[in-house]
Amino acid sequence: MPLASTCGVRRALLGCTLLCASTLPAIALAWQPEKNLEIVVAGGPGGGTDQLGRLIQSIITTHKLLDVNTVVLNKGGGNGAEAFLDMKMSKGEADKLVIGTNNVYLLPLVAKLGYQWQELTPIAALAEDDFVLWTYKDAAWKDGAAFYEAAKTDPSKMRMGGSQSKDVDQTLTLLLNKTTASKLVYIPFKSGSEAATQLAGKHIAANVNNPAESISQWRGDQVRPLCVFSQQRMQYTAKVAGDQSWADIPTCHEQGLGIDQYRFPRTVFMPGDITAEQRAFYTELMRKVSQAPEFKAYVAQNALVPTFLEGEQLTAYIEQDTARVTPVFKDAGWLQK
Repeated sequence: MPLASTCGVRRALLGCTLLCASTLPAIALAWQPEKNLEIVVAGGPGGGTDQLGRLIQSIITTHKLLDVNTVVLNKGGGNGAEAFLDMKMSKGEADKLVIGTNNVYLLPLVAKLGYQWQELTPIAALAEDDFVLWTYKDAAWKDGAAFYEAAKTDPSKMRMGGSQSKDVDQTLTLLLNKTTASKLVYIPFKSGSEAATQLAGKHIAANVNNPAESISQWRGDQVRPLCVFSQQRMQYTAKVAGDQSWADIPTCHEQGLGIDQYRFPRTVFMPGDITAEQRAFYTELMRKVSQAPEFKAYVAQNALVPTFLEGEQLTAYIEQDTARVTPVFKDAGWLQK
């Protein structure tokens, strides 16, 4: 829920800009952290979540946004569950943040983990990842609609690869099967980069990688995008592969695939039972991070969707996303009872 104290903070920071500034304005609130801040990453070293956590640390340090030091800790066990359980066990501790995705609120639906996202404190969603339907370079199908027509004809030859099981890639594959009446077989790999390599080698027919996961293979003319699962085309017009930009990729909805949009958020949570002042402080800290030029460059480089959600907006996003995928999980037999 939005906090009354947050509104005053917003007004205090309204005049702050990044133009010609070597550091971002400090956050002036009554409460300030006195202990070093732990930034817990719900993922292993080198992955997308880890990169975001270390970027946040770098921005905080470079722009002197805190008077205390920061440390990044990786706790990626159980697809990130280890980190979220750590947050649950740290109730009331205002010197910890956890960086995750939608895994913070979807993991408890498919595994008995001993926590629910409501036991933690949502701070912000900093950006969203689009999903793109990719295929190998010389595939016979030229767009998403043709791909799914081929999938209906002979689904055994149309294997979809993705990162891990019971995660966002497989969820999107199941949604597509449901909306297109197809029976794509999902092949899990350790990561999106491995799925990209498998697609470039024609070992699978397609994947639904995020832009950053397949950019190398696209630039190398090994794979090509069929469509993006978004209501609008991506905003990035700079050429990426030959004469094509991200903005040139059509939406899957305009190709008749039935899914208007599918994204996942980059989220920041804290332990439960923190005070309103502490929550307001970290919300504004993340807002300042998102306004930093380094963060804007990161968003553009990875073709992310610029997003900042907090309070009621973030809670509504979580609830809507959960409601959308719960029937899919139920049909797949994933839901924990």
